[in-house]
Amino acid sequence: MSAPEESVSNGAEAPRLSLSAIVNHDLQNGRYAEGEKELRRYLQDHPGDRAAQSFLRQLTEDPQKVLGEASTAHVVQPGESYSTLAAKYLGDPNMFLALARYNGSTDPARILVGSTLKLPASSSAAATAPPGQPAATIAPAPAVPAEPAPAPVVPSTQRAQQLENQSLALYRQGHKDKAVTIFDQALALNPQLTSSDPDFAALRRIWVADSHQEAMVLYLDQHLDQAIALWNRILVVDPSYEPAMVYRARALELKQRLQQY
Repeated sequence: MSAPEESVSNGAEAPRLSLSAIVNHDLQNGRYAEGEKELRRYLQDHPGDRAAQSFLRQLTEDPQKVLGEASTAHVVQPGESYSTLAAKYLGDPNMFLALARYNGSTDPARILVGSTLKLPASSSAAATAPPGQPAATIAPAPAVPAEPAPAPVVPSTQRAQQLENQSLALYRQGHKDKAVTIFDQALALNPQLTSSDPDFAALRRIWVADSHQEAMVLYLDQHLDQAIALWNRILVVDPSYEPAMVYRARALELKQRLQQY
């Protein structure tokens, strides 16, 4: 990427976005070009960030190469999203981007109940493989090395606890942005996470405030469904957070008015 693309007109470099902001504002809403640009900028400052590396790979590589060509059909149920499906069938909610692109979606935030999606066939095999045995995989073509067997799928509640512990450790080390990003992943798996740890309460307050700011950006850009969905998440985590209640109501009212025209 050339230097002029990295700078604004007055020569000052545009501020870096946090990874959670890139995910929620760009990647979740199908702003793939903008998301790729911001991910590359983020990785300049955080070259070892494996989550950012994974998002960039999901964004730039052929999704069939990432997830495999063989697939099974899945009918979308109420409450499901690409993130929840990725958590359930791939063991990682952050694989939503590859799963969305696997299904040709240009807007991962939009998923229709009753529609039929493709899920990688290997994900079902991994979920049902007996303990101690490798998951079944599609036989590779001759002379092509076999891919390593996928890691066992960890139950979502256990995985959420692992992510919570990881986020708290990062927060105590002063890595607030990375801590919030991983805390967001934990809440995607289990919005009802609780703890008496004061650092947990502090991290949850930061997540709520950051998520509200991201929802406000979506609201001002009139991405009302995405903003409402994010405020819904906030109110599950913190039902008493008044700004989310107020602006969610405004967004619902605006959406209703727009539908009348």
